[in-house]
Amino acid sequence: MRILIKILFCMWIIAGSLAGTALAQYDYIDIRNPSMRKIPLAVPPFQVIPEGSDIGARGAKLISQYLDFTAYFKIIDPGAFLIPPNRPIPDPENVNFSNWTPLGAELLITGNALAQGDLIDLELRLFDPFKQSLLLGKRYKGYARDLEKIIRRFCSEVIYHLTGHWGVFDSKIAFISNGTGNKEIYVCDFDGSNVRRLTTYDSITLNPAWSSDGKWMAYTSYAKGRPDLYIQNLRENRGTVVSKKGINIAPAWVPDGTDLAATLSFSGDQEIYLLSRQGQVIRKLTDRWGIDTSPTWSPDGKRFAFVSSRSGTPQIYIKEIDTGRVERLTYQGRYNTQPNWSPRGDRITYSAMERGEINIHVIDVETRTPVRLTYNSGKNESPTWSPDGSLIAFSTTREGGGEYRLYVMTAYGTDQRRLLDMPGEQTMPAWSPRITE
Repeated sequence: MRILIKILFCMWIIAGSLAGTALAQYDYIDIRNPSMRKIPLAVPPFQVIPEGSDIGARGAKLISQYLDFTAYFKIIDPGAFLIPPNRPIPDPENVNFSNWTPLGAELLITGNALAQGDLIDLELRLFDPFKQSLLLGKRYKGYARDLEKIIRRFCSEVIYHLTGHWGVFDSKIAFISNGTGNKEIYVCDFDGSNVRRLTTYDSITLNPAWSSDGKWMAYTSYAKGRPDLYIQNLRENRGTVVSKKGINIAPAWVPDGTDLAATLSFSGDQEIYLLSRQGQVIRKLTDRWGIDTSPTWSPDGKRFAFVSSRSGTPQIYIKEIDTGRVERLTYQGRYNTQPNWSPRGDRITYSAMERGEINIHVIDVETRTPVRLTYNSGKNESPTWSPDGSLIAFSTTREGGGEYRLYVMTAYGTDQRRLLDMPGEQTMPAWSPRITE
């Protein structure tokens, strides 16, 4: 019995789907539409027993914040509700839809919770008020302190139901900050919350890269006075250091594998090599005089894009692993760097210098058509895709003073906003895969 209780309440669990939950629709949000209209969404406070608990208000606020972050929704101001904005819906299971359709609410989320000491039993529902139908219902049990995790899980279910993708709520972002006086790696949640420092070398640390399972991170550090490559398990105190002659930089993990690519110069030229997780060189991936760096893998691991100076200026190329065939991807502009391959496989984002400006672009891998996403906003660099391919995080100097801050935008360049606020400047963001515990 003690083991059962521990399993049920140690963290939080999904107790099951509510009766009447529909199958995933995938037709409410067209994530490939660059002119997608935001869906009006209403989230009133949850009904809570016993009354007086703040779980209902906090839970609704968290849902609004998280779903607003996706840029898929227009959150309806509670002040416009036809019921008192600080009061829950009397019957969260049987909604009076006439209270919501006049507001234009195309989606409605309701909730009810039972609070018993430190434990909560939470039921959450997603409705379509115009169709007067229940789209999704979930029930969760756990500790009250885990409300944030429960809400994130439900938001993942909502996004999966509406798009067919799990969204960003189970992901993290690694980045570099010099707030302590040295460049160290920090990690935050998808929305910039819960920042924690990862490295403590009191030195220069660069280029964080997540493994595909989110358990390992590779990066470059000057902790020993030279650019060495560190490969670290994030959950266990183990790893290795690649400290070959010259530089050891720009790691990129092979999707669904334990190997990674990195730029090494022990042979005298900067080439990209394939390494094992133990730091052993498996083979050379590029072999052309000049600088080859910044590898990024296609989702299937059959190709990788990289930056090369072989044409005289930095440009992005793609190499096929099986055939060895190399094709130049970028032709517009004389300085294209920092490629990052979309998890969906169709596009690559990168930074480009044009007429003294550095901006974020995306390019279609098949059509080779580039699209610029940032305009007249300082230097914009180091783009990185969210695990579902819907958002791009990047560093920018747009706030003035020459200091870099982290921003996020949609995959089409809309809804550009600051990710977090902390001392120093922040650069080189790296979005993790979906990490579930």
